[in-house]
Amino acid sequence: MARPTTKEELLHLSQANYKKLNDLIESISDPNKEFPEGTMNRNIRDVLAHLHHWHLMMLNWYEVGMKGEKPEMPAKGYSWKDTPELNKEIWKKYQKVDFNETKSLFNNSYQDIQKIIEKHTNEELFEKKKYKWTGTTSLGSYLISATSSHYDWAIKLIKKTLK
Repeated sequence: MARPTTKEELLHLSQANYKKLNDLIESISDPNKEFPEGTMNRNIRDVLAHLHHWHLMMLNWYEVGMKGEKPEMPAKGYSWKDTPELNKEIWKKYQKVDFNETKSLFNNSYQDIQKIIEKHTNEELFEKKKYKWTGTTSLGSYLISATSSHYDWAIKLIKKTLK
């Protein structure tokens, strides 16, 4: 499916890719198996932790932005150019969290993101510059990046490591 341009498409694709990701994970006999060398995220727990943390950042941006304030994006002390370094810090943060807890955190933050999508209209989601904090883009664009696009990345990464 093409990049969502409506609330209905965003809900559908975020839910479909979430389900695809979870189905893929369920099909793997050992979710703790290490991936081949060459990726920062070394197992499924790392991938889910990454997705969960980006959900949390999106939720924070939304909360701060909807109060009329400017969120620190992508995170305090990081610019978008620093995303690789930020991702390394995210990876480090979750190294002592086990797979089941990470999966639960991911599922819970996914639900929180879905609530945001559900409560907005098409216009609120996809009108560019609707909210000062989203700059020249739309709220929907940020939500696509935090959900369907990110889940697609995770699915491709996991499938690549299974070959």
